[in-house]
Amino acid sequence: MSPLGTGDLRQIFENLDKNGDGQVSLEELNWLLEKIGIHHSLGELELSIGKPSLDFDEFLFFYDSISSEETMRSGGVESRESSEGDVNQETDLAEAFKVFDLNDDGFISCDELQSVLSKLELWDERSGRDCNSMIRAYDTNNDGKLDFEEFKSMMSITIS
Repeated sequence: MSPLGTGDLRQIFENLDKNGDGQVSLEELNWLLEKIGIHHSLGELELSIGKPSLDFDEFLFFYDSISSEETMRSGGVESRESSEGDVNQETDLAEAFKVFDLNDDGFISCDELQSVLSKLELWDERSGRDCNSMIRAYDTNNDGKLDFEEFKSMMSITIS
């Protein structure tokens, strides 16, 4: 099950919608995608989306569509690491992992996760959400932090 529910996606949408017009521009969307390690030119994004901005329902549809693409790419079938798409995806995930691994120790702690989400304006301490529970959901070895494999698992569910 995806850790991002409609409420979480609503909060992300509202944080991205800087001018409060109920639309997320391609520039705003691309900013978020780049922060999580997904790189597209604005032209590629516009070709993919087919319009200059998204309302909330369209944002949900976009989220579901990139989630479905990721599921098809990695779900249920043995992935071949030698294919170019898998290598690019692995590289993108490694770059995203580095963004969260602030002290470069090979792990993402609760403090690091919360710090990066705050910088991305995706964390509100008043929301009552607990960073530790987010980590625990994917911490398969129960060490209280995420290694790269656990992070990959989290991201495949998050964007799939």
